[in-house]
Amino acid sequence: MAGFAVKHPNGAIVHPYAWKAQSDYQETSAIGGYYAVCVDNQFSRFAPKLVNIYITTFRYDEWERYTKELESMDVSVTNFTQTLSSVDQRVGQILQHQQHSRARESRDFALLEDNQSYVRFWSVLQCVVIMATTTFQVYFVRKLFDSNASVKGKARA
Repeated sequence: MAGFAVKHPNGAIVHPYAWKAQSDYQETSAIGGYYAVCVDNQFSRFAPKLVNIYITTFRYDEWERYTKELESMDVSVTNFTQTLSSVDQRVGQILQHQQHSRARESRDFALLEDNQSYVRFWSVLQCVVIMATTTFQVYFVRKLFDSNASVKGKARA
């Protein structure tokens, strides 16, 4: 989780700061400029984060104006208007595919982190078992050859 906020070029905060796992913001105005995007990780400084920022620009108002110009020119080719509507539908499909890809990417990253912690845990546990076994074996091999452990003055055979 991280904190997200977006500031408009005129200085107004258009997407207020919120601590979330993911956040979306869409701007529909035709005003351009430099937006400020804040991604905050202050509560988990040492935890790994994957931050994906997707910026897509598609001006529907320009698209509408373009189609109206074509209609005002009275284009007689109906195939052209069908092609334009097909392009509009495909843009929608592309946006859906991008959203699906983003979700799949974040799921895969979470699985990757879980696998990493699982492997790290079992690796450390195996190292501890090997060290304990080594200590155990050294202790008993030394005890086997210990010369002070004779029984009533007799050496061990």
